[in-house]
Amino acid sequence: MTALHAIAHSSAFRSLAMLLMIAQATAAASADKLYDAGITDTEIKIGNTAPYSGPVSAFGAIARTQAAFFRKINDEGGVNGRRINFITLDDGYAPPKTVEQVRRLVEQDQVFALFQNIGTASNAAIQKYTNSKKVPTLFVAPVSEKIADPRNAAWTMPWNPPASTDGKVFGTWLRRNKPDARIAVLYQNDDMGKDYLAGLRAGLGSRADAIVAVASYEVSDPTIDSQIISLKASGATVLFAAVTPRFSAQAIRKVHDIGWKPTFLISYPGATVETALKPAGLEKAVGLLSAYYIKIDSATWKDDPAYRDYLAFMQKYYPEANPDDGVHSYGYATAWSLVDLLKRCADRLTRENLMLQATGLKSASNPMLLPGITLNTSQTDYHPIEQLQMMRFDGQRWVRFGDVISVDGRE
Repeated sequence: MTALHAIAHSSAFRSLAMLLMIAQATAAASADKLYDAGITDTEIKIGNTAPYSGPVSAFGAIARTQAAFFRKINDEGGVNGRRINFITLDDGYAPPKTVEQVRRLVEQDQVFALFQNIGTASNAAIQKYTNSKKVPTLFVAPVSEKIADPRNAAWTMPWNPPASTDGKVFGTWLRRNKPDARIAVLYQNDDMGKDYLAGLRAGLGSRADAIVAVASYEVSDPTIDSQIISLKASGATVLFAAVTPRFSAQAIRKVHDIGWKPTFLISYPGATVETALKPAGLEKAVGLLSAYYIKIDSATWKDDPAYRDYLAFMQKYYPEANPDDGVHSYGYATAWSLVDLLKRCADRLTRENLMLQATGLKSASNPMLLPGITLNTSQTDYHPIEQLQMMRFDGQRWVRFGDVISVDGRE
């Protein structure tokens, strides 16, 4: 072999050895990274449907806030170096449209997970499909009990305290504080409304016979005036309205206009200032009672570092919105917890690991939750939040009172 050939041979050998080392290093790195659909070294695809149009289009602001939060996260470097690609589509609060859009997100867009799909009926419509595809559908926004079903729908987890929890909190409060109450109930004629009624009865316990009148409405009804008049005629001293914003505004206005002055409790989906109370007239909502779990007011939380962070975020990423509207703090809180889950997954970004993290929350914090409220889940308990605190509307804002009420045994 000539000297020239020897040099060439030696050089080729070193190149081959270097390529083998690179290949081995790449293989080792790949072994540490486990990915599913929707994941690359630089991107995490998350899908969502929201009612940007339709009867509850006010809730479209939730997804807008979440999109803004993910932009913030991306500007800060993403989640472990990966940008969140948030694909959010309008479903008009119509279950057939939700099914169509979710199929597109899963089959065409190849999202890693679905997040915060809004509506009880809409989530019920996609539950069988997403579970058959084993696509995590996390922190969704219905309040029906049937959406949290670990045995039959292990890939779907809600965020909101369920209607039964909210109703039970109200029933517990009434039993303790209004033992002689005569209670009338207005509820939406669907799973949400029926769960509210069942929860109220459970909270009242032996005082469930205090419910003297009930009236339901359909989401397609133009008004609920006749139901309010009928409930007033029952002689009830308490009115509990399990409603969404549009019907909440109608109920508040009608109760005021006919001169009825019951102790008036309203479910948290219908308690937003911007989308329910302002359309009704703030002066007509004075004294209204509700219960909630998220920080929602600048005057109350002006010295709270977490709330100041939220206000700074809104000013930079969503300046046209009112930060004290609860839909925005809600959107911020839910997005924060999804990012927290993704961080917990590290480089094991598989759908199975995401669900493992979601079902293993133990007193998990969220900067927007009220003091004393944490997230807790297990493989048999898919309700992260089962604690709320009562609040009263003073004409400008919601003011908390009393202790946090737990319905899961935690104090």
